[in-house]
Amino acid sequence: MTRVRVDLFVSLDGYTTADPTPDAPMGPDWGRLTAAYSATRTFREKVFGDTSGTGTSGVDDRYASAFFEGIGAEIMGAGMFGLHTFPDDQDWKGWWGDRPPFGTPVYVLTHTAPRPAIPMEGGTTFHFRDAAIEDVLAEATAASGGRDVRVGGGIGTAREFLRAGLVDDLHLMVAPIVLGRGTRFWDGLPELDRTHTVTAEVAESGTIHVRFAR
Repeated sequence: MTRVRVDLFVSLDGYTTADPTPDAPMGPDWGRLTAAYSATRTFREKVFGDTSGTGTSGVDDRYASAFFEGIGAEIMGAGMFGLHTFPDDQDWKGWWGDRPPFGTPVYVLTHTAPRPAIPMEGGTTFHFRDAAIEDVLAEATAASGGRDVRVGGGIGTAREFLRAGLVDDLHLMVAPIVLGRGTRFWDGLPELDRTHTVTAEVAESGTIHVRFAR
């Protein structure tokens, strides 16, 4: 049965990164938030194509491997795709490169839809939708082939799905840092612990992996 999954990075004080720029499309603190994840063997192989086996192999790598397993479709906001980074470039295909690390249909939520789909190397095809999130989720579920649908972000899109009660599995990677700036993750998301079972595990890096599952 298809489940809706979200994986997010937050700081100890509950912030995610904000204020993206063309040079830092995920925000200036993204590197600090994701340092342990991007150091894993799985991330280096899946995203950078590094098959040398270098990278960390502990708890963080186990969660990184699970991140890529069982996904049949992805949903993301226009910002995460990078749709507004170069708005005047008609050839702009997002900031994920020629071979995005998804390998599935990806549904991009944008008020600029309809736009033609963009097929990429490795099995990723970007589709652009201006519709209610419930309708896009239904389409992504139908396209997932019985596998899970991941709401990849950004933070605004993820919070919208959480507020609507559409997320079955939320995995938070809580980095051992204090940002003091950015977007507050928990604001407007009360009592998730009442609807989901909470488990936590601390990795060798100090990252706390917190999972909310129903």
